[in-house]
Amino acid sequence: MNYDWDFGAVWAYRQMLWDGALGTLKIAVVAILLGVVIGAVVATMRLSGRRGLRYPALGFTEFYRNTPPLLHFFWAFYALPVVLGVSLDPYVAAVIALSTQSGAFYAEVFRGGVLSIERGQWEGARALGMLPGAVLRRVVLPQALRRMLPPFMERSFELIKTTALASTLAYTDLLYQAMQVNSITFRPLEVYTMVAAIFFLTLLALSLLAHLVEGRLARASQPVAW
Repeated sequence: MNYDWDFGAVWAYRQMLWDGALGTLKIAVVAILLGVVIGAVVATMRLSGRRGLRYPALGFTEFYRNTPPLLHFFWAFYALPVVLGVSLDPYVAAVIALSTQSGAFYAEVFRGGVLSIERGQWEGARALGMLPGAVLRRVVLPQALRRMLPPFMERSFELIKTTALASTLAYTDLLYQAMQVNSITFRPLEVYTMVAAIFFLTLLALSLLAHLVEGRLARASQPVAW
């Protein structure tokens, strides 16, 4: 079957797709920043020796890791207003869903990075008289951050792709705008091919940037030859 591709019909509505891309970026940036904060707090609780902190954090991470992301969007948009007695617009609901979900995964990234540092590093620093906070700040974290970067970036890429679920809340992200353009042009193949291209090029650029930063961190950690 021959199909006559016509991207010109879709290109005429490029401003709508651009507005949707900005909406996606707006969600992703805020959700990543909040997710990092949530993840750092939850990871600290998971690493705590107190059960009253460790177990709730464990329950938080396991809940979000074992439930579908789409349900998080629906709960944030439909259930939270009922529980809290306030109305949430689609943007706020999407940010809450994404930031809490990503926070659970970031927490495991941070916790895994800290636990990957050999016990001898901790003991050696303590033998030198360093306090636990100083050991974490000056010895453990500089090494752990380099190990956290690849899984952190991978999780961030997944978050950016998951923003497409915000369209189910009628938020004007890229996918929602693409559906509007498709309803006008009736060119679904062209519309969704452009959406795929936008996501691909954006994530490819971020991936290349991550590899660049990772390479610089690796070179910075190498001992200086005398």
